[in-house]
Amino acid sequence: MVKYSRRACIQGILATAAAASAPSVVPGLPVGQEAGPKEEGIKLCLIWDIQQTHLIHLARQMGVNHSIAGVAGALSRVRREQYVDTLAKIKSEYNAAGMTIAGVESHPVPAEKIKLGLPGRDEEIENYIAAIEALGKVGIRMVCYDFMAGIDWYRTSVTHPGRGGVLSLAFDDRIAEKQGLTKWGRISEDRMWENIEYFQKAVIPVAAKAGVQMALHPDDPPIPELRGIARILISAANYRRVMNLVPSPVNGVTFDQSVFYLMGENIQALAREWCEQKKIFYIHARNLRGTRERFLETFQDNGAINFGEMFQTYYDGGFRGPVRPDHDPTMDGEPNDHPGYEVLGKIFAIGYLKGIMGGRHIAYA
Repeated sequence: MVKYSRRACIQGILATAAAASAPSVVPGLPVGQEAGPKEEGIKLCLIWDIQQTHLIHLARQMGVNHSIAGVAGALSRVRREQYVDTLAKIKSEYNAAGMTIAGVESHPVPAEKIKLGLPGRDEEIENYIAAIEALGKVGIRMVCYDFMAGIDWYRTSVTHPGRGGVLSLAFDDRIAEKQGLTKWGRISEDRMWENIEYFQKAVIPVAAKAGVQMALHPDDPPIPELRGIARILISAANYRRVMNLVPSPVNGVTFDQSVFYLMGENIQALAREWCEQKKIFYIHARNLRGTRERFLETFQDNGAINFGEMFQTYYDGGFRGPVRPDHDPTMDGEPNDHPGYEVLGKIFAIGYLKGIMGGRHIAYA
């Protein structure tokens, strides 16, 4: 999740307060909310935290009405019996700011022992089950989760020069290999399959009963092994295998189109297949150039993926779920404290996505 410095947040709050105190209504000019879409549309989202007041104001000013929330931090500080109240409070805070939570990203509770298959995973699964049940009770219907054990998404550079000197994220497997094993040593492919099956058999039936879609994110980068740890979510075939471990309408996909592109898949055909099966619950709208072994992430308009074709495919396939831009380059004047998640790139991305969809008469909310 994006983080924002305390100083910047306070400055944002003060700026907002100053603006609020100034005359803002001119007689004769229309005042009020802009009209919403005439039909159900794709839900444009950002992942800015509700406490980041300045960023929430920016989201609303861009016409972004939906948010992806992170809740693991809040839930890890309370007992299971408090999960429902904690999530209800988070949801009400977003609603008060004019934002609707379209889903939760990253596991709703800590889950590293689950992914690594370590002692203590059963307790994490019990917490996970309680969190899923609580999400269902408060009406949050989607969880984007991953099964990248030991290492989450991984890049070997966060300052690679891109268009006009932007700082972009890049990966080179030769550099990663030189970095050696992690503290977890080697974890085999068979072990990873055992771990995800153990997890899904415990959690997917609970999610189905709670009405919560489980949107599994691919391994990023999608290479067979990263610093000694096997990666299994690296092909469409493996995804089909995972979704058949515990067949369920809620066992589905976060379609990060750039990662599926790196797998060498025909992403347009794959999107059609999974839209038809109603298995795409959430989309990450990234672009890039390169191969799974070596690639550079780019702006949405500057990579190998044709966004117009992809969004037409999603829409024609019936997808009306949440979409958010992801891993955008850091632009001039930004500190790059949170590579891939600074602010200006997100503003560019939202404008680009709106332009793509507006030009093709694709409804968005």
